[in-house]
Amino acid sequence: MKILVYSAKDYEIPFLKKANNNRFEVTYTKTALDSETALNAIGYKAISIFSGDDASAIVLEKLWSIGVRYITLRSSGHNNLHLKTAKRFGFHVANAADYSPHAIAEHATAILLALNRKIVLADNQVHNYNFSQNDLIGYNLHGKTVGIIGTGRIGSIMAKIMNGFGCKILAYDLAPDHDLIELCNVTYTPLDVLCKESDIISLHIPMNYDNYYFINKEKLALMKNSVILVNTARGALVETNALIEALEAKLIGGYATDVYEKEQGVFFKDHSQNGIKDKRLWKLLTYPNVLLTPHQAYITKEALTNIADITFENLHNWSEGNISKHELGMELIES
Repeated sequence: MKILVYSAKDYEIPFLKKANNNRFEVTYTKTALDSETALNAIGYKAISIFSGDDASAIVLEKLWSIGVRYITLRSSGHNNLHLKTAKRFGFHVANAADYSPHAIAEHATAILLALNRKIVLADNQVHNYNFSQNDLIGYNLHGKTVGIIGTGRIGSIMAKIMNGFGCKILAYDLAPDHDLIELCNVTYTPLDVLCKESDIISLHIPMNYDNYYFINKEKLALMKNSVILVNTARGALVETNALIEALEAKLIGGYATDVYEKEQGVFFKDHSQNGIKDKRLWKLLTYPNVLLTPHQAYITKEALTNIADITFENLHNWSEGNISKHELGMELIES
């Protein structure tokens, strides 16, 4: 089975090659999947895509027409792929769920600490031989109230980390984790209570129709004007315009994020020579109390190894005529 890997990053190719172990004929391209580049997959039975690739209905139709039958995502989220259309055509689709929840939770902690303790500002000043401590005041995490929205694989680890700092933990989830209640003394509350009482709020919910703009103007208005909002989940969970208004009016204390609502065409590329055209992103980057990293939370050696292993596990299962345990959309197949 020939495989085309779209949006292949230089740093991940060695991990993918090691996981493949010469089992399959694989072509790696830095090109992202879209309606035009879909035709690059002529002659390939399977493709691998990343979160920034476009696997919309029109793209899937083109892929099916040229003979592609298998799609494996090198990500946990799959909101960039129209799953109903994929299953209607007959694609086998699988993701890389559970590749490393620790990597994401640890990065959420890192950007929270970096923003709160002014690490980026301090580092920039020191590199310019400015050893002044002005404007570097933060606060202890110990004793603060942390609100965790979503206590699944990643959110539960975040709760354990924050518990280690000595934080009081509030949580919101449609399916409370009773083990977490006992282990970390987590208190599940209504969402409005969490928003009102938390000093820090961290998002760990999936991107779906119901969660689009989950954090909007109304929820931001409930929050403390000192709150730090952390997002390592998906950019569109937060309404960017409402966020900018809240930052401008000093209704929140800061925003630490690894994701952005309109990443496609911006993230995963170097724009240092020509700048960016996205005015809202440009505006966000002007605020000193915004810390943005380029969707790097998953980039650890362990996570990249797991993603590569799961990717080729999916492909191996399909090549043997089996269903992958990471298969998506089985519930959509009509009996």
